[in-house]
Amino acid sequence: MSIKPKKSLGQNFLNDKNIISKIINASKINSNDEVLEVGPGTGNLTKFIISQKPKKLYAIEKDENLAKELEKKYLNKINIINKDILKVPCEFYSGKKFLVLGNLPYNISTKILSNWCLNNKLNVSKMILMFQKEVAERILAEVNSKEYSRITILSKWKFEIKKVTDVKPNSFYPKPRVHSAVLEFIPKKNIHEIKDPKNLEKVTKVFFSQRRKMIKKPINNLFKNTKFDYKKFNIKPSDRPQNINVNKYLKIVNEFECL
Repeated sequence: MSIKPKKSLGQNFLNDKNIISKIINASKINSNDEVLEVGPGTGNLTKFIISQKPKKLYAIEKDENLAKELEKKYLNKINIINKDILKVPCEFYSGKKFLVLGNLPYNISTKILSNWCLNNKLNVSKMILMFQKEVAERILAEVNSKEYSRITILSKWKFEIKKVTDVKPNSFYPKPRVHSAVLEFIPKKNIHEIKDPKNLEKVTKVFFSQRRKMIKKPINNLFKNTKFDYKKFNIKPSDRPQNINVNKYLKIVNEFECL
């Protein structure tokens, strides 16, 4: 496919067979899998997914020219959704269980992952996703580190996450200016129950909007008309947002939902 990458869509096509092979090996596709590939681009990974003979392959590709080329090339082996991934309706995900693979557009990768974590209709067996290295480090971050952030909490609420491989800029065409990393997400067997995922989004937003400040202010903001019991959560008003582990955030959300 002689398609020129579009800078406006942040297109960098993965063309390193060694990295593609690592993604395929980590995904362990079988004949019962419904695979969802995000940002297939010129189809370099798509070809290898098809070779594993999944039950069904869906691909979300925003670029109309690429979508047409992929459809032409793979005919009835692929179901192309020519849409912006952030505009794919929630209903698309319901009633299916996906194995998700993707080299996510870097400028919206955190937003895509957040949406998926907060979407109760999305049911996955596994996700193998590529991120800019700095974003990958934030997703994997431990409490009390400077990388620890909202996306750490949203991701670790639902998934066990580990790094598959680091990826150098020369694995892409054109070469990005940044290094990348592939992460594996496995759904947790016991997910901490929250009535409405939007409350987790709200609570973490309020806390991390001023991540260097003490948590007393966000707590007062969220629990305006009630006295918050810091001891119950084993935290202090002088703590910073990055000092509170994922489990404590989830319990604070539960408390917020009782208001």
